Amino acid sequence: MQERSTGLHSTSEIGRLQKVMLHRPGRELENLMPDNLERLLFDDIPYLKAAQAEHDAFAACLRQNGVEVLYLADLTAQTIADREVRGALVEQFLDEAGLQEPRSRAVLREYFASLEDRALVDAMMAGVRKSEVRGFETGRLADYVSVRGDDSPFLVDPMPNLYFTRDPFAVIGTGVSLHKMHTETRSRETLFGKFIFTYHPLYKNAPKWYDRGETSSIEGGDILILSPQVLAVGISQRTREDSIDKFAQTVLSYDGTFQKVLAFDIPKTRSFMHLDTVFTMVDRDKFTVHPNILREITVYVMEMEGEKVRIREEQGTLENILKEHLGLGQVTLIKCGSDSVVDAAREQWSDGSNTLAIAPGEVVVYERNQVTNRLLEDHGIKTHVIPCSELSRGRGGPRCMSMPFVREDL
Repeated sequence: MQERSTGLHSTSEIGRLQKVMLHRPGRELENLMPDNLERLLFDDIPYLKAAQAEHDAFAACLRQNGVEVLYLADLTAQTIADREVRGALVEQFLDEAGLQEPRSRAVLREYFASLEDRALVDAMMAGVRKSEVRGFETGRLADYVSVRGDDSPFLVDPMPNLYFTRDPFAVIGTGVSLHKMHTETRSRETLFGKFIFTYHPLYKNAPKWYDRGETSSIEGGDILILSPQVLAVGISQRTREDSIDKFAQTVLSYDGTFQKVLAFDIPKTRSFMHLDTVFTMVDRDKFTVHPNILREITVYVMEMEGEKVRIREEQGTLENILKEHLGLGQVTLIKCGSDSVVDAAREQWSDGSNTLAIAPGEVVVYERNQVTNRLLEDHGIKTHVIPCSELSRGRGGPRCMSMPFVREDL
């Protein structure tokens, strides 16, 4: 691996967390409406004030345990302090927002020009209501109609999924994977990562394992760093096989420590959205799992052979697969919801398996998943419980809401 000059270092899921990036929910949640929920991948509308209070409690929990907390909006604002970089971000944002009509682009460009850097970033993330920008009072009916466009109240859609910072990119080793998102709704989220890892003085030197300009999707919730040698990737609803091919070829051929990628074939449904919704690492030999993946599972082992990746298929229990590839004599699988079909389904829906390890055997969990949390504690795992009534409405847990930048080596 490169030295830590990239500002990034993460070679496990459970090494003591030193630095993490979050996104505090903003006005984008107040731009959710019943009419756009399905398209924007939400089932309900969180109450922003309460969601922010819960998220602040999450950040405070991390800080109290020695973790430095960074915010996506702050890093982006720091990146665009350079005027040329700011201009490039605005133009690419306009392109990707789908604004083809010249008058609409001009109105929005003028609106963005009136904002300070951090306010600009916030506005991009929140989405732009037509009522927020000037341009309607031109005195010309043609201009009014061209700016108004369709019946949507937005010139630009909000990005309400941004507080799940795990998905748009993933820190792996001393590099970063910038993702092509599965849905068009989330595609603009990766734009902020592109600019941070191209222009930010602390992070611009990080090698890139994947690029958002690729044609096939991969998302960070499907990538787990099981050890300094072994990565796991989910073949899921949102991560495709050819993306994993390209990702594995790049990361395994780099002069580093990773030696194999385990590609897990998981159900392609909303409740099994990503690998980390059914399976997370909480200690050196302990994992949370959804009961439905305890039966036989197919994994594809990807390793370098010369200059190409060699793939072999394995079938077996998750326990035996983990033992073999992590060199463990014993593995403990902690079932979300314990042995109850009802509790497992309910707590899976509120991300009982989606824990964030801040050290070996020490995790952050949602308070509502009481059955799973009690089971974790029974297995000797220290839990830091955070409120989640509003945050959980977005269908993502503590791991989904965090992107580790630096972890200590095990």
